[in-house]
Amino acid sequence: MEVNVKEVLKASVPFSSLDEATVAELAGHVEVKTYPRGAYVFRQGQKSLQVLFLIASGLGEVTLTDDRGQETVVSYRRQHDFFGETALLTDKSYGGSVRAAEDLTCLLVPREKIEELIASHPEFAGFFTALLSERLRLLYEETVAQQSYEAYSTTESPLLRKRVSEIMTPSPVTCRLQTPVTSVARLMADYRISSVIVVDDAGYPVGLITEKDLVHKVVTRPSWQAENLSADLVMDEKLVRVQIDDFYNQALLAVVKHQVKHLVVMDGDKLAGILTLRDLIKTRSTGSLWVTDKIETAKNLDDLAKIGQEVDNFLNYLVAERASVPELFEIITEMHDRLTCRVIELCEQEMIKKGYGPPPGEYCWVNMGSAGRKEQSLRTDQDNAIIYAAGDPAGARYFQTLGARIAEELVRAGFAWCKGGVMASNPQWCRSLTQWKEVVTSWVVRAEPEDIRLLTILLDFRPVYGAKNLGQELWQHIFHVFQKPVKASHFLTEEEVRTRVPLTFFGGFATEKTGPHKNEINLKTACRHIINCVRVFAVRNEIEEPSTLGRLARITKREIISKEDGEFVQNAFETLMMLRIRENLKKVRQGKEADNYINPYQLNKTEQSLLKDAFAAILRLQKLTSNHFTDYWLRYLTS
Repeated sequence: MEVNVKEVLKASVPFSSLDEATVAELAGHVEVKTYPRGAYVFRQGQKSLQVLFLIASGLGEVTLTDDRGQETVVSYRRQHDFFGETALLTDKSYGGSVRAAEDLTCLLVPREKIEELIASHPEFAGFFTALLSERLRLLYEETVAQQSYEAYSTTESPLLRKRVSEIMTPSPVTCRLQTPVTSVARLMADYRISSVIVVDDAGYPVGLITEKDLVHKVVTRPSWQAENLSADLVMDEKLVRVQIDDFYNQALLAVVKHQVKHLVVMDGDKLAGILTLRDLIKTRSTGSLWVTDKIETAKNLDDLAKIGQEVDNFLNYLVAERASVPELFEIITEMHDRLTCRVIELCEQEMIKKGYGPPPGEYCWVNMGSAGRKEQSLRTDQDNAIIYAAGDPAGARYFQTLGARIAEELVRAGFAWCKGGVMASNPQWCRSLTQWKEVVTSWVVRAEPEDIRLLTILLDFRPVYGAKNLGQELWQHIFHVFQKPVKASHFLTEEEVRTRVPLTFFGGFATEKTGPHKNEINLKTACRHIINCVRVFAVRNEIEEPSTLGRLARITKREIISKEDGEFVQNAFETLMMLRIRENLKKVRQGKEADNYINPYQLNKTEQSLLKDAFAAILRLQKLTSNHFTDYWLRYLTS
């Protein structure tokens, strides 16, 4: 049968988006091939034939062969459908087989022509990127849903997907603004509760009175006559509200983030119930949730040192409850930040007691590295710095002394010393705002290898404690410097886009060949590819958000990269982090070092496919980064 190649192309998505001239040129490079009924176009596990198959006529069936050798038909491909795209675009072997269910005629479009179209036609490129992104997303969700975490944690059943409505106390006890405090106390005693919600005349919650409020605001102040006080004078107006349909994990995050023990539950604009820290704890048989309260109420540094281990144990709980990577990052970051801030507060008090006095001016404590990016799970080395307002020598000595004490106490709380000295105890990382601006400018303009290394560390900084406006002012200076044609922009991208991901030419895993990590891949290094590329996009586009996922969301929202590319990279990053966290926890439980290495051949087939697709997303991101930055800066540097 004679095939009109141009007509088939024009009738098939995404080739239908191409103009007439492009279709005509492409048709001259296409091979037409017919497969008789029962013949295989390719088999599962076979290396890529480096062509895209587009059906001109006939019917193809996609089959999968399981571990027992049993073949099952899972889907069909009909006229104008295509197949073989995943192996083509990722250099992988075929994940399934395609067999002719009836005589099957296909157009074979060479890989090099597909790559040319992807590079020159954004709509065409977006179509294939969306396909791969959707496949990676579905695989990721399937793996998380099916994953048995009991091997990595001792906690029980998954709860993060429970609704607030399932664990709250409905019909909470309330009072009005003008209710006497004595009546509020009587309500607590009669109902044996620790809090009463204060509502306005319309029944909307406007405050909360707890036993603690009654003690501290009434009993300890003899001059206040309890019988003359009303609820509005002693209530706490800073209510934390959640919705009745919110999930357990959202309530948990609210408790951790706002350091409260009571959440007011709303059904739209109506009061529906109250949820307490005790309710959250009762839902579990462990006391791990007490850790957030322990951090806040710790009286001394010795107490905090003991609490640090409990924060680490909390990670096991989140993994066991099948928390997604963003959920896990958000909750663990809040707990680490709370622990860090409490350490700083107690160190400030210690400085006063020892005669150093209070801080001589405003200062800002910043985290960098994975802590700065809100991507810490198991705690790693410290990466922190101080930005202070005053520039006099006395102020410098004070903040270096304070920085040294904080670093020491963070070590006791579980944050290890930074082997490279990237800590506020090091004068290089404890500077006035003016000094920081000067050194950043010199790093960016001079762009020696050491300057680029230091810049890479700093560009993930996030204000955590103190005068955060100092950190924001430093970010504005960084953005201003990078708007100029400086060498640093080029060097921050050049090495990254030339570094290959751990895939072989034929789509297999490129593992280490010798040494203690033979047959393994470093997942931290793989994640770093995404972190580095996304960081450059963020800095060049004045995005102050430090987290990789947050930066990626803003880059996509601004249409700096396509929505499809953004989702593809996001799914890849979450996949890599999921595998990395899981494997590190497993090693820690076995008494081994959490070294970020994984043997890909010990993963099941779905996880191997996930990992390869994640590496394919990195290749795509590297290409986007190269197109946006490297070529331009190479032209600038050689002009």
